Amino acid sequence: MQIQKKIYIIRHGETDLNKDGIVQGRGINSDLNQTGIAQSKAFFKMYQTIAFDKIYTSTLKRTHQTAAQFIAKGIAWEQLEGFDELAWGIYEGKTSTPQLREDFKILIDSWANGYLDVKIEDGESPNEVYARQHKAIDYVLKHKNEKTVLICMHGRAIRLLLCLLLKKPLSNMDEFPHQNTSLYVLNYYGDMFEIEVFNSLQHLEGFR
Repeated sequence: MQIQKKIYIIRHGETDLNKDGIVQGRGINSDLNQTGIAQSKAFFKMYQTIAFDKIYTSTLKRTHQTAAQFIAKGIAWEQLEGFDELAWGIYEGKTSTPQLREDFKILIDSWANGYLDVKIEDGESPNEVYARQHKAIDYVLKHKNEKTVLICMHGRAIRLLLCLLLKKPLSNMDEFPHQNTSLYVLNYYGDMFEIEVFNSLQHLEGFR
């Protein structure tokens, strides 16, 4: 089978909210911290020679900042809200506590058990994120001249997108781990996706 498109999917670099264990979803538009900037520079250093035809990011600036050096090269760039993080509703901006961790465990367990319409008040369910991701990836795939694409997005959203692309139930989302700037590479053959690189942090080896 011939590869029709190669898609690099990375999570954004670290923010202070990531560092401090504060809930950060679609509703918080935070900046990278110094560690996150260094992570993005390390990613660029390793992958700057890849001939990306297009960069897609979410609408949140932590993804823009992560991809900034690629964008500065003049590579075409587009923001799609379909790649935004899941909205954590009333939990956004809250510091992790034992009660919050227990609430999250209950929520994640419910998703793993197939209850994919469950959501936090004022937040989004996996099925709602899936719907907007479906539109976004359909848009990306329609651009057949874009053979090599970089998508910078968010942790929970990446888990859901990988389920979508690999035709797995969304309840399997936790099969796909992620860290700040971790990389997945997928090959698209016209009717199916296949993972080539799984959650790589090779660019951060020796990183301090």
